[in-house]
Amino acid sequence: MASGYYNEYGGYGERPAGKRRRNWLLWLLDGVLTVVTLAVGITMLLTYFVPYVNPARVWFFPVLGLAAPITYVASVILMLYWIIRWRWLRAGTMILIVVIGLFKVSLFWRPDIRRTYEEAEGSERGTIRVMTYNVRSFYGENGHSSVEDILRLIDEQDPDIICLQEFNARLAARSEEYALLEERYESSGFGRTAAPDSSYGAPLAILSKFRILRSQTVLTPASSVWVDLLVGDDTVRVFNNHLHSTAINASDNVYITEHRFLSDTARETKIRSIVQRLRENSILRAAQVDSIAREVAATPTRRIICGDFNDTPMSYVYKTMARGMRDAFRTCGSGYSYTFRGFFNTLRIDYVLMSEGLEPVSYETLPVEYSDHHPVVVQLRKTEKN
Repeated sequence: MASGYYNEYGGYGERPAGKRRRNWLLWLLDGVLTVVTLAVGITMLLTYFVPYVNPARVWFFPVLGLAAPITYVASVILMLYWIIRWRWLRAGTMILIVVIGLFKVSLFWRPDIRRTYEEAEGSERGTIRVMTYNVRSFYGENGHSSVEDILRLIDEQDPDIICLQEFNARLAARSEEYALLEERYESSGFGRTAAPDSSYGAPLAILSKFRILRSQTVLTPASSVWVDLLVGDDTVRVFNNHLHSTAINASDNVYITEHRFLSDTARETKIRSIVQRLRENSILRAAQVDSIAREVAATPTRRIICGDFNDTPMSYVYKTMARGMRDAFRTCGSGYSYTFRGFFNTLRIDYVLMSEGLEPVSYETLPVEYSDHHPVVVQLRKTEKN
């Protein structure tokens, strides 16, 4: 009698084979997902500590930061599964992990409930329009010059302040568009290329409709610079940054995004090389950002920090750079924002941050393909300091 079950007709009988099979499959699925849940839960908890720990101390933290959005989505899916399955210990654990992560969601995604940029542009006056753009030495992915396209885009957007990374002065100088641009903007250029039409050294340029009072290099080679601008009666210091690259090249990106590692017999060596470069360059960026943060903290005026940080919002670099600053995306962005055109379009590594006395009004990334980055355009206004 113990091996049977009470059927719908009021008697005992053998459990149907189909039902036994379904129960066995659910038991197996629960077992597999329990192991997956344990792995994802621990990974997600460790990821929450990534911004607070220098990469030199824990070598794999930079990798966890890159995967933060995917890991969080996996946590949500597993949470929902255990709720549906009424497994409350596992569901409760994942609910706790997901709730903790809600405080980090705005780093990557914001609901689209704000006004559109066009509406904001028509209703806001006295604002400052800022663009930051890694122009990849004015070369597109096809290897052809994109200088005319980029300069035409800048002319259309008509920003008040422009921060360019990987600026190729040689190509710009050959362009009539750039000559016209220089008639409308004051400019400061930093660094130089080691060879004609080369991105080596990642030189930086800042163009401004406001008067440039002074400028200085923070780090050499030119990876962080600043200019002081006279905006009305106030001085605003603009930092333009291009921190150390991840050293993940185009072939690495294809190798990962097209899942070639699944069939590659040498994948262990290749993946180990990628992870090693991520670690080493994360340590270099951490040292850079510590120096820049000291310079930013010592600045008594209003500050705008722009540039390609080569790191995600879930990183030591972002946490250090954004300390005491407002992230334009977190204030007025919408949807899921990414600025790097690669790695599954998941990475936001270009930023506009601002200090007290400045307030973002709108944020957008422009969906153009003239570089391996998207330009970021932010509209902001001055406010009274507390």
